[in-house]
Amino acid sequence: MTVIGTWNVENLFKPQPASAFGPTSDAVYHAKLKGLSATITAAGVDVLALQEVGDPDALAELADHLGNDWQHATSGIFDPRHPIRVGFLSRLRLAILTDRATFPAQLGPIQAGDDGATAHQMGRGALAVRVTEPDGRTIDLIAAHLKSKLLSFPPGPNGHSRFQTDDEGERARVAAYALYRRTAEAVTVRALADDLLDGQGPARQVVVLGDFNDEPEAATTQILLGPPGSELGTPGADRRDRGDRTRLWNLAPRVPAGERFSRVFRGRGELIDHVLVSHALRKRAQDAHTLRPLNGTGLHDELPSVTEVPTKRRDDPASDHAMVFTRLSS
Repeated sequence: MTVIGTWNVENLFKPQPASAFGPTSDAVYHAKLKGLSATITAAGVDVLALQEVGDPDALAELADHLGNDWQHATSGIFDPRHPIRVGFLSRLRLAILTDRATFPAQLGPIQAGDDGATAHQMGRGALAVRVTEPDGRTIDLIAAHLKSKLLSFPPGPNGHSRFQTDDEGERARVAAYALYRRTAEAVTVRALADDLLDGQGPARQVVVLGDFNDEPEAATTQILLGPPGSELGTPGADRRDRGDRTRLWNLAPRVPAGERFSRVFRGRGELIDHVLVSHALRKRAQDAHTLRPLNGTGLHDELPSVTEVPTKRRDDPASDHAMVFTRLSS
């Protein structure tokens, strides 16, 4: 059995002054490493895609907490203004395939702000790796972190970033720019998945994981599935068709209803972290689960209800996301 998961670990940075985004004390930082490693161990994962890795050195220290057999890798593509990136932890042999951010050639630049600035690549790279299972089979995995629905507005007169506005026109425009980016990023990740699948979905084991920042039925999430039809829970799920060569299946319907959320926003649970598998893995991935973070006493914390202002959680050692994982049968 191979266990694969994805987890937004929420601003994994070294403490200040090493990072302007990290916790303000060594104690909080080490509590975070302890809680993350305990949760990863409890899940029993062999390969874990990560989002919000702020500092590769912090990820290396997390790997050390887990034991000498853990390998790690991080994307080299991120926004310097808030340098969070995706990465992987793996107990299986790990090789990097590619680190991609540029939109497909057919997709033009998107508007990114009121000033007319445009973007031609993802804000955070999509990292593709290959792992080798003990029996010699390989699995290609993509870690992605799409543009957040939490909006950041241009700095006000005091020069500080804003997460709220009283100007409804501005709110609507900035939400549109975020949606343009999230859509283009989904298209980019889908193109990378197409390259890995190469039209051989029934034979190639491919997994796309990450924080997609929207729920299973959202249009941006649906882009990643490929050809429509045969979704889990539909009459066509067990019928083979030509789309199986390129289709991906979201395992969200296999998460038990009571745990089918990975973040709580203003009191409402949302499943925004996803695991998508190719046809070759659809039957191996019979179950999927979420796992809330463990606290220092070994108990599962309730997920906090977050708001539009993410900076309030800087010194909270636990992640605001649950892990999502699946167990692949032998």
